[in-house]
Amino acid sequence: MNAIELTLESTKSAAKKRDLFKMGEDKALYRFLLCLAIQFFQQWCGSNLISSYSTIIFEQGLDLDHQTARILSGGCLTWKFLSSFVAFYTVDRFGRRKLFMFSGFGMSMCMTALAITNSFPRSNKPAQIASVLFVFLFNFFVPIGFLGCNYLYVTEVAPTRLRMPMASFSTANHWLWNFAVLMITPVAITELGYRYYILYAILGACIPAMVFFFYPETMGRSLDDMEKLFRDHDSVFGVVKASLTPQDPEVARLAEVTARKEYDNKIFDESETIERRA
Repeated sequence: MNAIELTLESTKSAAKKRDLFKMGEDKALYRFLLCLAIQFFQQWCGSNLISSYSTIIFEQGLDLDHQTARILSGGCLTWKFLSSFVAFYTVDRFGRRKLFMFSGFGMSMCMTALAITNSFPRSNKPAQIASVLFVFLFNFFVPIGFLGCNYLYVTEVAPTRLRMPMASFSTANHWLWNFAVLMITPVAITELGYRYYILYAILGACIPAMVFFFYPETMGRSLDDMEKLFRDHDSVFGVVKASLTPQDPEVARLAEVTARKEYDNKIFDESETIERRA
């Protein structure tokens, strides 16, 4: 218990919020931007648009009656819940990067399809049916990468000493864009119509590219491994490339033991400093 308290105290004393905006040897700024961006995309991929305004989309966009729209909306969210189990079984099998890219690509394609189907007159029944199907398909892709995996990734990629402020700011950023989407969407649907979906299609298409070039894989790596990964490579692309290289189990074990010893020694030195100051 004393060791835990000393670790928390030393970590708190060593971490300052301004360190979030410094690269340093642990590349804190780069990691902070990764956290902010993944939460930004969680809102601007269209997930909140569909979840919060599906009834309005069915009523105003597809000219369905109120009762039918509400039934379809409830079915959409139920389907989204059931689809979330896909990520549960795949996140540690295929990795975070693949789930992000697959989810982003799928959501972008669905938004493109919604823009096309909603451009037809409301009296076009085949277009109405296709729109409903793509809304349901969209809610299949969302939870695969952006219903829980984004929060998991933030905690894995953040440095130990800055994990709390980094996770806090990224979550606040998530809810900031949540508020923005909720305020903008009713007006945008009325004024822009089907063109509003094009915005989400473009942003969704950015997700696979961003993840491919800038997001390191965290699957199968301990928090100590992630610290070493960011410290041992000078460039962003070097970090990403190294994260995709399979680790030899024995080498990984020895590296983890060494990193743990170095971390324990650092905490011990900092705890002694704190005790002397006290």
